[in-house]
Amino acid sequence: MFLELTPASIDDKPLLQRMMELYQYDFSEFENTDLDAHACFGYPYLDHYWVEEGRHPFIIHVDGKLAGFALVNRHVNLPASQWAVAEFFILRKYRRQGAGKAAAFQLFDRFRGAWEVGQIQENIPAQKFWREVISAYTNGDYKETILNDEEWKGIIQTFNNKTVI
Repeated sequence: MFLELTPASIDDKPLLQRMMELYQYDFSEFENTDLDAHACFGYPYLDHYWVEEGRHPFIIHVDGKLAGFALVNRHVNLPASQWAVAEFFILRKYRRQGAGKAAAFQLFDRFRGAWEVGQIQENIPAQKFWREVISAYTNGDYKETILNDEEWKGIIQTFNNKTVI
């Protein structure tokens, strides 16, 4: 399996929009979301990734085929954090094959500093995935925080990869 994590250009925006719908469909089992009148979930922040500093969209390919996306930004919940995984999606076909782990490692390696990765309380599979991935990436050197405030309700893993791991 050859995995590529590449920055998404504005020309890639339609691909991200379509994959975002798949992501939100998967996510709908955990959140009380409905389709709009056009049968879309929509994602209000997608345009921001090409116009706001500190937002970084990526497309994930496996063996040259579209396999997912990742969105990184600086909209963090914890004051010590610099980077946050805002959204992360791997198509079901590529799950449990190491694609998500490989993509996350590449993502973390692109940005050095204090990271946070959050999962809503209801999304137990994501919590399991991120604990395993972050533990492997950091050799177990990460912290976990539970937040329950107006901004975030769930788990947040934090680590710092400022020095080369």
